[in-house]
Amino acid sequence: MATTTDYLALDLGAESGRGMLGRFDGERIVLEEVHRFPNQPVKLLDTLHWDLPRLFDDMKTAIRKAGSFGAVLDGIGVDTWGVDFGLIGRGETLLGNPVHYRDARTDGMMDAAFAAVPRARIYEATGLQFLPFNTIFQLLALRRAKSPLLDVAETLLMMPDLFGWLLTGRRAGERTDASTTQLLDPRTGTWSDELCAALDLPRAILPGLIDPGTELGPLLPSVAADAGLTRPVSVIAPGTHDTASAVAAVPALSSSPSGPPDWCYLSSGTWSLLGVEVSQPVITPETMRYNLTNEGGVAGTTRLLKNIMGLWLVQESRRTWARAGREMTYEELTARAQVAPPFSALVDPDDPSFLSHGDMPARLAAYCTRTNQTLPADEGAIVRCCLESLALKYRWTIERIEAILGTTIRTIHVVGGGSKNALLCQFTADACGRPVHAGPVEATAIGNILMQAIGRKKLGSIQDLRAVVARSFPAVVYEPRDTAAWDAAAGRFAALL
Repeated sequence: MATTTDYLALDLGAESGRGMLGRFDGERIVLEEVHRFPNQPVKLLDTLHWDLPRLFDDMKTAIRKAGSFGAVLDGIGVDTWGVDFGLIGRGETLLGNPVHYRDARTDGMMDAAFAAVPRARIYEATGLQFLPFNTIFQLLALRRAKSPLLDVAETLLMMPDLFGWLLTGRRAGERTDASTTQLLDPRTGTWSDELCAALDLPRAILPGLIDPGTELGPLLPSVAADAGLTRPVSVIAPGTHDTASAVAAVPALSSSPSGPPDWCYLSSGTWSLLGVEVSQPVITPETMRYNLTNEGGVAGTTRLLKNIMGLWLVQESRRTWARAGREMTYEELTARAQVAPPFSALVDPDDPSFLSHGDMPARLAAYCTRTNQTLPADEGAIVRCCLESLALKYRWTIERIEAILGTTIRTIHVVGGGSKNALLCQFTADACGRPVHAGPVEATAIGNILMQAIGRKKLGSIQDLRAVVARSFPAVVYEPRDTAAWDAAAGRFAALL
């Protein structure tokens, strides 16, 4: 009988977090959700923060609950979103609650950075997509505000690294999340001294870097006691950027990272991250023109991708309607969207007006007015507008990646929560003219857990990891249909861009 090992993934997304228990017998993995908790930002004065103490308390609750499932943990791994960070001062002091990437402090910071370093030089040095909330611009905002925090900080830790420090006491930066800062050279895997000097950012606070699969160390005694553990358990860094873990768990077996990619991934949730896995960064005038990004992947790979606004458009619309007393489930909204008229209006999901919290339906309506389109008539039409526009942005992105790499993408692998949205998956297949393989839903937690297994030498390679995923979680396949209507809509959509 095969020996089963237990791992816990502490997987934090922009809307919620979860503790996922993975039981791995060497051939297949079985997942159990032990704890799910909300992740709601908190505004203090005029600044939007993450509620770090609450999130950390929920992490300890997840560790405690894993024991009630009979788990004997062989490892714990943390993954979160990218770009955000905390600062640590002398005496192991946390210098305030981390600030949310949707906070307004980075307004105008891209232009301020480009005044000091040309945009093209920043891209050449980092290969990273320009987004207003990238870590480089958050740090520049602190510097320009003459923040005292930078004067007393000893170490900057990205969010998953910050939780790793709270769990183990070790300060280290894991490379996949470090790659989201726009301060990392993707060719050498080291921090950019050039950009830190040019923008007067404190290079000394950037931590030493580790690779996915590295053991951080055992839980601090106080944490273990709070979590009710009586035996030592170590924290193992997975791909700590949630997309790195999600892409690791894409069950694609058709090509190797060293060859031209014939499949792409779409990590679908609050954000849509669409791209390919390559062996080296791709930094060219074309990738800069289309604002593609080179982020670190597991096993030394690079994720060439584009961040697309994603289901945030629907999530924030739903919150707006709920505040007005019209509360609906995502299932109800999707059902209404399915029967709404097709292609009544289209939007660029990445329009800057959609980035921050607020009245999303009003912003969508304003975009339609600005682009001389008919306003969506009701909630179903608005959601359909969002989903159709996302599918068309996926098509636009795939076409550009194909042209840059000289390859043909034959299959789209959709993972994450968005893979449950059958309407969006079908729209994606129709718009892109390619089959969509949907699942697994919990790809991030699966990639987290199986990278821990690689760290523990229970698996040998990323190919072995993906074979486990393919055996454990059969995909749902959506074949393209009615592509002619989407071809016509693609012309309208391209004009908006």
